[in-house]
Amino acid sequence: MTAAILQGTPATTLDTDIWIDLPERQYVRILAICQELGSQILAQTVVALKDDTLVNFIYRVDGLASFSTEYRRAKKMSWLGLRVAVLPLQSILKSKKFVKRPKDLAHIPLLEQTIAASQIERDTDWANSDKLS
Repeated sequence: MTAAILQGTPATTLDTDIWIDLPERQYVRILAICQELGSQILAQTVVALKDDTLVNFIYRVDGLASFSTEYRRAKKMSWLGLRVAVLPLQSILKSKKFVKRPKDLAHIPLLEQTIAASQIERDTDWANSDKLS
């Protein structure tokens, strides 16, 4: 949901999921890097950064295309002073509809409303730019 929140979805989340393009069995490589950077390892895929931010490393996102395909479609945004690639709202919505966990189902209306609102905003911007020509 962090990616959705960065794109204007009115929600909260307790952690940030980061999709890693490695086989899940290689999770120890990621944990070793995190530990070297001072993070506390809480579980096989979860770490607490120095500032207590929780990060959950995921190795596949159900309901979506491959990492490389989704990465090409990703939006580049600023997050914590870094330029990051995030899944577009439509992809986040698609994955949540596929997974159907209770917390995912709860986010679906928020995502749909945000997508609709951003479409209205794009249409309005386009209509206004046409009037300026």
